[in-house]
Amino acid sequence: MSLRILIADDDPVQRRLLETLIRRFGYEVETVEDGESALARMQAAGAPPIDLLILDLVMPDLDGMGVLGRMRAAGCRVPAIVQTAHGSIEAVISAMRAGAIDFVVKPVGAERLQVSIKNALRVDALEDEIRRMNRLASGSLSFKDLASSSPDMERVIRLGERAAKSAIPVLLEGESGVGKELIARAIQGASDRRGKPFVAVNCGALPENLVESILFGHEKGAFTGANEKHPGKFVEAHGGTLFLDEIGELPLEIQVKLLRALQEGEVDSIGGKRPVKVDIRLISATNQNLIELVKRGLFREDLYYRLNVFPIHIPPLRARRDDIPDLARRFCARFAAEEGKRIRGLGAEAQALLAAYDWPGNVRQLENAVFRAVVLADGDELTVAEFPQIAAHVQGFDVRIPPAPVPVALQAPRDKEFIRVEVRDPNVLSLLNENAEVHRLDHLEAEIIRFALAHYRGQMSAMARKLGIGRSTLYRKMKEYGFQPAPGDAAPAILGGTAKAGLDDAAA
Repeated sequence: MSLRILIADDDPVQRRLLETLIRRFGYEVETVEDGESALARMQAAGAPPIDLLILDLVMPDLDGMGVLGRMRAAGCRVPAIVQTAHGSIEAVISAMRAGAIDFVVKPVGAERLQVSIKNALRVDALEDEIRRMNRLASGSLSFKDLASSSPDMERVIRLGERAAKSAIPVLLEGESGVGKELIARAIQGASDRRGKPFVAVNCGALPENLVESILFGHEKGAFTGANEKHPGKFVEAHGGTLFLDEIGELPLEIQVKLLRALQEGEVDSIGGKRPVKVDIRLISATNQNLIELVKRGLFREDLYYRLNVFPIHIPPLRARRDDIPDLARRFCARFAAEEGKRIRGLGAEAQALLAAYDWPGNVRQLENAVFRAVVLADGDELTVAEFPQIAAHVQGFDVRIPPAPVPVALQAPRDKEFIRVEVRDPNVLSLLNENAEVHRLDHLEAEIIRFALAHYRGQMSAMARKLGIGRSTLYRKMKEYGFQPAPGDAAPAILGGTAKAGLDDAAA
């Protein structure tokens, strides 16, 4: 699902112009004609969330400054770009102090508006990610930090909120990488154990001979190598939450001791003289079918029913594709900040690519893919070229992965007076053809126009300006090379259309 932008302006002509431009940028758009309607739409229950507000400062009744004030009082964190026909330093300062993230003057150009939108969304995503990570570190992460556009994920959030109101044992089921630990932390953050210890244990990563010691602790000298006392994870989680991930990997003999610890509320450490009372909230997770393990004798049936009191199934990422753009935007903002890169976000084609992929590794795979793309990116936006491994598995997005570099010959062949050099970057224009001859100028010109057409998403004014030629010349050359203008773009008479100015010309 594309990001949704709300336009609040009392001028119908301005609303239509902005709506047309923003839809061409690849966003969903809604419009209202006054401040009260804007506030009502952003607070509407059950409606798709608004990701950005474009707000006119001068409106009848409730003006833009009043809307910003009411948003701040209500704790609404939707980023706002304000616009007015009369720009002044005083207006800019007042709007920024009131919470606006950017300021544009009417009539705003297409490129300026697009840059402003991308910057606002990038800043908002980064602020959201910082808030989420701070709450995660402090143990106060809540389900409000896990907003989702997927009905299946919204059901998970509702169940988690109910589970948080009691101490009932919760079993989280789902594939690897879907975010089971994040849900577990949100359950604690929404419960009365908020801020208390949260101890996570991956049972599948525990050495079999140390499982009992790690979970239940040991006394000094209890076995060879026990040089000091270790309290164990149960005692470490006292007063808080113990999260046992991949619980199906626990050995059968440890399952017996775990069942007793849950029933009695106490643990016996190795070499200990008496049991230790513990007060924990247990949340377990698995990517396996535990009932099948019970049938095969690999998991105790009594322990299964003790754990499976409040099961919550977390859907895979491919079943909640509406969440992919927002997740990718957050990851991009965080990694761009960590890597010190000024990346505004993902292009429309890159978002379509990520939404079309099945993500067998789920959210964890998406996070790593965006991290790699940020590291590789040279521009200010992530494109399909930064996701070659993903594009290779999605029809219609085939991007050739550059081959390993071929060493340059130290001596040219006798029958030729050239050296063949392999181009590593698929975005670099090759000057040589397959016969190692220099390309004709018309071929190079066609490739440059083809690249510009994709890079500027068919915005004719931007293409002509960046290429240093007039629009008519650009249309003529596109006709010569068999290219078509972007859908909806007004073509001059040279292409058989009407010679009227496009919207991007009017805005530029």
